[in-house]
Amino acid sequence: MSLRLSFYGGAGKVTGSNFLIEGSRGKILVDCGIEQGADVSAAEMYGPFPYDVRTIDALVVTHAHLDHVGRIPKLVRDGFHGKIFMTPPTKDLAELILRDSVGILTQDATRRGVPPLYEEKDVDATFSLIEALDYHNEKEVAPGLVVYLRNTGHILGSASVRIIDDEGVSLVLTGDIGNSPSPLLPDWEPVQDADALVMESVYGDRLHPPQTERVAALRDALTRAIGKGGTILIPAFSLERTQLMLYELSNFFSAGELPKIPVFLDSPLAIHVTEIYEKWGMTYFKPETEDEMKREGSIFEFPFLEKTLSREESESIEKTPGPKIIIAGAGMSHGGRIGRWEARHLPDPSTTLFIVGYQAPGSPGRRMKEGASSVRLNGTEVTIKAKVEVLEGWSAHADRDELMKFAEAVLGGNPKAAPSGRTKTIFTAIGEPAAERFLAQRIHDYLGGNAVVPEMGQTWEITKDSVKRI
Repeated sequence: MSLRLSFYGGAGKVTGSNFLIEGSRGKILVDCGIEQGADVSAAEMYGPFPYDVRTIDALVVTHAHLDHVGRIPKLVRDGFHGKIFMTPPTKDLAELILRDSVGILTQDATRRGVPPLYEEKDVDATFSLIEALDYHNEKEVAPGLVVYLRNTGHILGSASVRIIDDEGVSLVLTGDIGNSPSPLLPDWEPVQDADALVMESVYGDRLHPPQTERVAALRDALTRAIGKGGTILIPAFSLERTQLMLYELSNFFSAGELPKIPVFLDSPLAIHVTEIYEKWGMTYFKPETEDEMKREGSIFEFPFLEKTLSREESESIEKTPGPKIIIAGAGMSHGGRIGRWEARHLPDPSTTLFIVGYQAPGSPGRRMKEGASSVRLNGTEVTIKAKVEVLEGWSAHADRDELMKFAEAVLGGNPKAAPSGRTKTIFTAIGEPAAERFLAQRIHDYLGGNAVVPEMGQTWEITKDSVKRI
């Protein structure tokens, strides 16, 4: 018996996660995400899937980021009618993310001159198919295929997926692996029961600064920015990054490490995501953070935080003089309310722009991170005279060394020693090509493991004895 693994997304790219796993009787998709970045073509985003969606028995979702869930309503619209499995927090978060994306994707489709990727009714149909599946529960989700989820510590509810067939052949797909230790979430759980593993490699060739250093760097950068008296812009991903920023700001203010200035959370999506984090925190946060919530009630709130849900409330932020902090989406400055604030404030030298996350190639955020003197926002070229602070280490992704620890646990070996575990091949995916190649080489050189950089459209056969391309 064997499993067949096909790469239809997440190979050679960070975004667009989409993997097809076929057993002798059943078929499973893991993730169905959207590709992000300026170089995404209409054919890649809006075109047909490279498989017959009507023959897929189930979809298993690793977590709620758009690049892992963003094409699920299209999948349903195109004829998928199986069950969709994800953890309970992922279900809540995915509904927010997908409903929020309808309008944005409709605008993108109009600009490209193509029909919308999906509509609200397709999101409704999607959620009629979802069944929550928590960590550490085995479930047969397709004929002859059993799945088992483990926590990856990436965002709330994130999971790796083990798929095992009738004969015990096992494949694990990590989704995204967390930047452990996290202030909020438990560390990732190791995988030691896979014949083959597909692991992410976003930061496979880079290191994050130690977390104590990243917090100090954030505090120091905020101190400098506040001293300039201008507006502080933080384009933050609504899911996870915003909650980390609120958590650290709350700590700085309560400790008296920063002057108490107005902070605006100018993102309806981020506001609602934060509510879900508070809803599930007492179940899914790490014990120390759960204890903190018991003592304080909320770990994200402070008296001078203002949440601006409506457009009118958002526009009124302009009336508040600096210094002030505006946290808004989108995290790569490619949409959302942050674009309006950047257009307004980037030409002002008293402004400080904080970049605190991954910026896809071609995105406005990537251009600003790389030192561009101007950037195109909402169709207008905007001059940049603001100070741009690039703060590393805030990604929710594991860095090179943490990924190597994960791989070492998978292989059951030690550095410079032959592996003793059952895993025969590790596929380095969900990363830019250079990061995938670097991590694969490192796994080979330092752990003695067989690491493969897969290509889009490739299919591999996995048995208990071998992993080979077919």
